[in-house]
Amino acid sequence: MRLINMRPARPGAVLLAAVPFVVLLVAYSIASDMRLAANPQDKLLPAPATIAETAQRLFTVPDKRSKEILLWQDTAASLARLLGGVGISAALSLIFGLAIGLLPYARATLSRFVAVLSMVPPLALLPILFIVFGLGELSKVVLIVIGITPFMTRDLAQRVMDIPKEQIVKAQTLGASSWVIAARVALPQVLPRLISNVRLSLGSAWLFLIAAEAVASNVGLGYRIFLVRRYLAMDVILTYVIWITLLAFVIDWLLKTVSRRAFPWMEAGL
Repeated sequence: MRLINMRPARPGAVLLAAVPFVVLLVAYSIASDMRLAANPQDKLLPAPATIAETAQRLFTVPDKRSKEILLWQDTAASLARLLGGVGISAALSLIFGLAIGLLPYARATLSRFVAVLSMVPPLALLPILFIVFGLGELSKVVLIVIGITPFMTRDLAQRVMDIPKEQIVKAQTLGASSWVIAARVALPQVLPRLISNVRLSLGSAWLFLIAAEAVASNVGLGYRIFLVRRYLAMDVILTYVIWITLLAFVIDWLLKTVSRRAFPWMEAGL
């Protein structure tokens, strides 16, 4: 049997999925043991047990000054910024994607503009955003919107243009207006793609958020990571990195579940 036709059973698939994580953990443990054996005061690669103890402290012990658990405070602030930026980006990309894909005048006016915007490095605009919108929440949300909206818009517009012309012609033959065609023909076929775009854009959204928080913020996951780096607190940094990764995974899983249940005819391949 050819390798391309061999599929692992469910238990085997779970085991194979766990292998890279186990290998990474073992490699880290070995490297940490080697560095700590040479220098017990080494802070670069703290032992897994040290990271676990730090994580327990960060999740449960309040800060002595504010009397609040800083990790939960940082998580709430970062998630509010992330979800706000991604939500606005999804709405804008859906509106403009439908318009560019369906309306020739909108396509002639906006398609090249959106293409140029997608080529602008968002992080290069960060100082401008701080000047224009200040150092508060708005500039961080705007950075996420600028960073991911153009790509999502271009992909959704292309998806709309890929809709078979026969469907649109039949709808017009039945007397459907442009609004009805957008809502009843294009929208149901674009929404699964929108969820996929959001999932694919989450990594970039986290990158822009952490960069903005590192530069100008007094609360947030990115702010805390860059705050403790001056003390070489790698156990805290790694705990925050693992926590961010877990949050990103949970959000991605939720979006995948929503896509599968709302659009059962579409297999979520990502």
